[in-house]
Amino acid sequence: MNQIQKFGFFGLGLIGGSLAKALKRSMPECSIAVFTRTREKAEQARRDGIADTVCSSLSDPAFSQCDIIFLCAPVDANIEALQILKDLVPSSCILTDVGSVKTDIHLAAAQMGLGGRFIGGHPMTGSEKSGYQYAVPHLFENSYYIITPSEGTSQKQLEAYQELVRMIGALPLLLDYRKHDFATAAVSHLPHLIAASLVNTVHTLDGTDQLMKMIAAGGFKDITRIASSSPEMWEQICLENRENISKVMDTFISLLEESRTAMQTDNGEEINAMFRESRDYRNTFTSSPYGFINKTYRIFCDILDESGAIATIATILAVNRINIKNIGIIHSREFEEGVLQIDFYEEEPFRKAVQVLEHHRYQVWIR
Repeated sequence: MNQIQKFGFFGLGLIGGSLAKALKRSMPECSIAVFTRTREKAEQARRDGIADTVCSSLSDPAFSQCDIIFLCAPVDANIEALQILKDLVPSSCILTDVGSVKTDIHLAAAQMGLGGRFIGGHPMTGSEKSGYQYAVPHLFENSYYIITPSEGTSQKQLEAYQELVRMIGALPLLLDYRKHDFATAAVSHLPHLIAASLVNTVHTLDGTDQLMKMIAAGGFKDITRIASSSPEMWEQICLENRENISKVMDTFISLLEESRTAMQTDNGEEINAMFRESRDYRNTFTSSPYGFINKTYRIFCDILDESGAIATIATILAVNRINIKNIGIIHSREFEEGVLQIDFYEEEPFRKAVQVLEHHRYQVWIR
């Protein structure tokens, strides 16, 4: 990995920003050059100690010295960036992206004569939040990082890329870009469409008293969390991968229609079989790596209805150096009397919190 010390970034959203932070954490001595369409974002990265050089354009000489350049903008913008960079950077420089759809940019790279110089990349992680302000260096830990080589990619560059992915805590997985786009249509793109459709269904059917919204509990909120993702980003993804998503959607719609027919014909056996099959298959999923829709580390804690109750728990966690992602009261008590919900970024603080709170005689439920 010693040969890769200089990194370039076009765009610093959630993924790009997290990747830059992860590299700087793993390689404090590395150099990172950044160009963003909103300069303030790049300046913030410099103030954070992440960006060493803020560039005014992709033609900046700093990019010509990079060992690897990450394209972290929408696909159309990334393709335009490739057109600029292909004649600027040396042949030893790896050009890569972090996009959720690979076919268009691979075809464009081939048409530009980039051959093996372009290697597609897609970290299978993320958040319902978007933007550099939500970027965290641990975003990639224990998640698959799909790498889609181009025809002609050298083994040396491919191994260097894989080593880099491992260094930030992710698991490299080599795939053909066409196979990638079909797989992500099923496990990433369709779920976002389903989540948005579920939310819009409740929005359409809810009455003026907004009862459905008020009583929506953990199950509904978990399955629709990703509906809060960037509309602009998902508009582009759906259009770029429309053929694969449509094929997967055909199967999903067919299964929905089968379940509706089973209900209408009072076919309990078929309904039972549907839930049994889905349960058995879902139970074979491993929690690590946790994939694009991150594993939620969440506990529920019973507290007294008195002033300072939340502050007491927050203080206990702080004294024990346990970082939390979110904390707050919930009004739907799905777990006995648990009313305080606490979310964590990672598994270690999650498990430590359970031990500490139980030691202080709090009743804790794990979701």
